[in-house]
Amino acid sequence: MPRPSKLIPALLLGLLPGLLASGAAFGQGKPPPSNMPGFSQGFPPLPTSKPPPLPAGPQAGMVPPGPQAGMVPPGPQAGMVPGKPGAPPAAGTGRMVSSGTGFVVAPGRALTNAHVVERCRAVRVRLADGTDATARVLRADRQRDLALIEVPRNAGPALSFRREMNIRRGEGVVTYGFPLAGMLSSGPTLTTGEVSALAGLADDQRQFQISAPVQPGNSGGPLLDLAGHVVGVIVSKLNAARVAQRTGDIPQNVNFAVKGNEAVDFLRDAGITPILADGPARTAAEVGEIAHPSTLFMRCMG
Repeated sequence: MPRPSKLIPALLLGLLPGLLASGAAFGQGKPPPSNMPGFSQGFPPLPTSKPPPLPAGPQAGMVPPGPQAGMVPPGPQAGMVPGKPGAPPAAGTGRMVSSGTGFVVAPGRALTNAHVVERCRAVRVRLADGTDATARVLRADRQRDLALIEVPRNAGPALSFRREMNIRRGEGVVTYGFPLAGMLSSGPTLTTGEVSALAGLADDQRQFQISAPVQPGNSGGPLLDLAGHVVGVIVSKLNAARVAQRTGDIPQNVNFAVKGNEAVDFLRDAGITPILADGPARTAAEVGEIAHPSTLFMRCMG
């Protein structure tokens, strides 16, 4: 009979597939991974925000019928077809089916999670000044869960990445994004916390564990240090309800971000030279002011 010490790791590994917060846990499942180039199977599904139906209006996630409805004329700026990054969108309903966050990393280029834009018939972004625009997926990496997006060149200044990614446990971090669109504030939300662990779920070395609260819709947003430099990309949270069902205990503040060095490598592979910088510590409010003009509300149109 196996020894108890050997049974515990095996039991934990058996629990892992259900531990990440997924669309099903929020009643908002995303389609399974696509066959897009750069995507691979096996990475757990991750949540984006799918708000309840709201009356039509600029804050409802619904764009009035017409040229701004998310269904733009075919052309190189038209959005994305599943399996064909950069191609015109297929016919759809012209309404938002999920949302997430992105941030500017170079003139006309933004970064988000791959799962935020996966299988969207078109992708729309709202800039900090309220302008609504069409975006185009240029490159996606499902293993890292990162995507490079073409956005208007006036989308905002590029955020800088921390020059030395020597992140330590206990370092203060700030998130900035658009959680639970249609339910919470229509504007961006800032949360604070710390780096809890230097690896993600199942010891994933591509991610950090953080205590800063995140919700569906934060996916793809920047994780910043207290100098205002990007050190990660928000990606997922632990599914507290499923963990409680299986263990009898409710986990608290267990969330994850893709490490900044993974994002920098992804951008360099895509031909983007990210800005690297260092600087003095600031208040969380000052960090939010740095992030605000460069953080984008992203909508997946169906």
